[in-house]
Amino acid sequence: MRAPAAWAVACRRPDGSIISQRNELPLSGRSPLRKVPFLRGVLVLVESLSLGFRALSWSAVQSGAEEEDELSRPQVIGTMIVAVAVAIALFILLPAFAADYLKGFLSDSSLAFVVLDGILRIALIVLYIWAISRSKEIRRVFQYHGAEHKTIHAYENGDPLTIGAIQPYSPRHPRCGTSFILIVAMVAFVVFLALAPLPFVWQVLARIVLIPVIAGLSYEVLKLGANRKWMAWANQPGIWLQRITTLEPSDDMVEVAVASLLAALSDEELALVEERGPIVAAALAAEREDPADG
Repeated sequence: MRAPAAWAVACRRPDGSIISQRNELPLSGRSPLRKVPFLRGVLVLVESLSLGFRALSWSAVQSGAEEEDELSRPQVIGTMIVAVAVAIALFILLPAFAADYLKGFLSDSSLAFVVLDGILRIALIVLYIWAISRSKEIRRVFQYHGAEHKTIHAYENGDPLTIGAIQPYSPRHPRCGTSFILIVAMVAFVVFLALAPLPFVWQVLARIVLIPVIAGLSYEVLKLGANRKWMAWANQPGIWLQRITTLEPSDDMVEVAVASLLAALSDEELALVEERGPIVAAALAAEREDPADG
């Protein structure tokens, strides 16, 4: 869970208890760039990659899935580099070279290349997400994803954080990484249309060099789509894709999501939540780990 100045993670231990950890946001919580349009999107993207790996490492250790210690900072950076390299190869280079080959069968033009490239990229993204969703472990991750969204819906609508109040909500949410992924693909298509006259080599280089620019633009579109009704259409494809990435959670998954949210809130925000009414007992009983003890 991410709050304005902090992020938190929670998981259930093998004995059934819940443990959570709260951390200050290393970049977007303090940096003056967090309020600068376009630059803040790049900041959040880099930070989210880092926090994602840290959260997965911590939760794996706490759940007993691994006997090793959490990933160190160099290990997190190294893993991020490998992950980004694989993503660039699979979702940028592969569709670009495939589109360059296929355009000869349709229309050997730069416009045909950009259109094919965009279609192939979106198809690869959807196919990849669908393929990993076949895994039992990933399906559980997607259920927890749904629990996170339901809990956020209840929190944002001022409801008490109880199972009965949270479960009726939809597991889809407009401010979601799934929506961001598709918005990136759509923004990239528009940007690359403007670069269509460039030679193939420059087209490929532009797709790599302009990643921060496209990420910054996409973040602003995501925020507008979530906060402005006239831009809601921009998030709709992501909402559709969330039918794969967010599944209906069990009650015990919602308990973990609430524990994570409570850990992320400030003392003032937590006091306001307590005024609404009862809170899931298991989440209130969750053990809070100090990051320095991890």
